Amino acid sequence: MKKYNVNGVEFFNWKGKPYCTINQCGVEATYPFEKPQTEFPIQAVLMDLDGTTVISEEFWIYLIEKTVKQISSPGFCLSEEDTPYVSGFSTAEHLEYCLNKYKIPKTVNEALEVYHKTARFELNEIMEGRGNVDAFKPRAGLKEFLYSLKKAGIKIGLATSGLDYKAIPEIVSAFRVLDMGDPIEFYDAVITGGRRKCEGEYGTIGEMAVKPHPWIYSELVGGLNVDKKHVVVIEDSSAGLLSGRLAGMNVIGFNDGNLIQSGLHEECLVIVDTFEEIIQFLQLKNEKF
Repeated sequence: MKKYNVNGVEFFNWKGKPYCTINQCGVEATYPFEKPQTEFPIQAVLMDLDGTTVISEEFWIYLIEKTVKQISSPGFCLSEEDTPYVSGFSTAEHLEYCLNKYKIPKTVNEALEVYHKTARFELNEIMEGRGNVDAFKPRAGLKEFLYSLKKAGIKIGLATSGLDYKAIPEIVSAFRVLDMGDPIEFYDAVITGGRRKCEGEYGTIGEMAVKPHPWIYSELVGGLNVDKKHVVVIEDSSAGLLSGRLAGMNVIGFNDGNLIQSGLHEECLVIVDTFEEIIQFLQLKNEKF
């Protein structure tokens, strides 16, 4: 089968069927990679957060770069060719890529400690109205798109690999900008990457099972009581596309993420520039505001 440019993922055929092996954070798993069926009418739409719902990838890449600077050299800068490998996957995967490529003598856990300390500081600055206050911008047309789905009776799920302390301020901030109230009351289901295990706190499996593994989308769709054939996923990253596909659903892709760079745009049900194009594809009425 065709080879795609996705860090830590190997695509291959076995006995005439396509598979992919994901090796991430020391965990290896192999999944069938067959194309799912999609049937209209669509009953549920599952959406990614970073890059799809909120334009924030530059901020998270900035945090990866800032972390690597702190553990290597003040002059460190990511290159353009690093972009597909430091967005869309788990933070641990992003840092592991940087440590390996730039031969930095630190462990992933050491890098993660620096990252999370840096991220908590930066997020607190944003919530206090300081620092990078424009880090989280709702994608153009998001409000109209979400209300168009609601009007059509289509269930809406939100799925992110981001840990709670990162994901919740992000979506709350976006809904505040759009004057849409509490996102928990709006969405039919929300799945995050959970919580890190820290001393004195409860943790979850978190980043060991995030995208591109299928479990976040599998859990999300499982709580909506709909047939997967009537569900589509909206993503902008190769990791997200793989997660949705491996969970048994087809993906609508935004072309301004890393799907084209990875080659996986060819696996999309359709690839678009705007939410308006998705409204047309799903045959919805656009709710104007």
